[in-house]
Amino acid sequence: MEIEAQHVRKWRLILGGHQQEGTQYELSEADLKVDRTLEALYDSDKQGGLGASSPNVSRWLGDIRAFFPSSVVQVMQQDALKRLNLTQMLFEKEMLENIEPDVHLVATLMTLSRVIPDKTKDTARQVIRRVVDQLVKKLAEPTRQAITGSLNRSIRNTRPRHHEINWGATILKNLRHYQPEYKTIIPENRVGYGRKRSSLKDVILCLDQSGSMGSSVVYSGIFGSVMASIPAVKTKMVVFDTAVADLTEELTDPVELLFGVQLGGGTDINAALTYCQQIVTKPGDTVLVLITDLYEGGNVAGMRQRAVELVAAGVQLVVLLALNDDGAPSYDHRNAQFMADLGVPVFACTPDKFPDLMAAALTKQDVGLWAAKEDLIIKK
Repeated sequence: MEIEAQHVRKWRLILGGHQQEGTQYELSEADLKVDRTLEALYDSDKQGGLGASSPNVSRWLGDIRAFFPSSVVQVMQQDALKRLNLTQMLFEKEMLENIEPDVHLVATLMTLSRVIPDKTKDTARQVIRRVVDQLVKKLAEPTRQAITGSLNRSIRNTRPRHHEINWGATILKNLRHYQPEYKTIIPENRVGYGRKRSSLKDVILCLDQSGSMGSSVVYSGIFGSVMASIPAVKTKMVVFDTAVADLTEELTDPVELLFGVQLGGGTDINAALTYCQQIVTKPGDTVLVLITDLYEGGNVAGMRQRAVELVAAGVQLVVLLALNDDGAPSYDHRNAQFMADLGVPVFACTPDKFPDLMAAALTKQDVGLWAAKEDLIIKK
């Protein structure tokens, strides 16, 4: 009976309204508060709804955080922004202080970065920093381990200096030289990672900052900042819409980097690839990750020609249709097919897979094969 009552309770909350809605179920006082919170958003056309100009928005944000888990809160916040046109409310400091930060909210704040009032900008930065810090904590170490580990293994040699010895591999290689009386191994053959140069590879993250790429921009900024801290990789960040901006100097601070991105506007991939072509100094050791849905608003023929020239020069070009957890992306299928026919891997990547993607690309593995094995969305 208790399970059945829970089902009826859920249906009553779904149906909404102030009456029993035919369920014969009376809501408790706590459930009535939840019901009013849901009604304010999803029955907002009724009298007493939340309303885009309602002074109760901050209280409502606090309520949903009290009643629902974080994942549900984030969904409801996004629904509120879309259904009630609450974008203007993000200008209010009180709302930003009460909102549950997530990647999508950061993208919204980035969209509004040029028009947010000065009194609110510091609060907006704090919100963004909370999300950035969470993502860096989660993604930084896997990224460093994947990239540095793959590069170290790729330059392994058999005459390493003491501090360059790979002790695990050396012990395995010399097990046959074990000396029982000394209980030790004589390492006749040493295996090492080799001498590390200051920069082994160049990476260019070329990022579409049109409005549809919001969450991908956030993750790209995080990964760009993390990779910029790895000595073996020289990382550059280029963003574009109808213009191109080089934000490499901002990679030391991902929050300022994201504030430097202006989401929205058109798309000129041709101009972006032309700029990237100009800053490539060693094509054979350069990975260019183009993060875009490939909807070209500029010169399509020019974009395709730039891609042909980059590949012919030896640059390892990878196209990510999205870098997020938002599911299958929308993209230009004709341009994706052209890139795929050129031999360029084209797929959508989730953030947790990105470190291994970069490790594969930097060691010149077949990235398309890697993506297929990872069961990522891929254009063939």
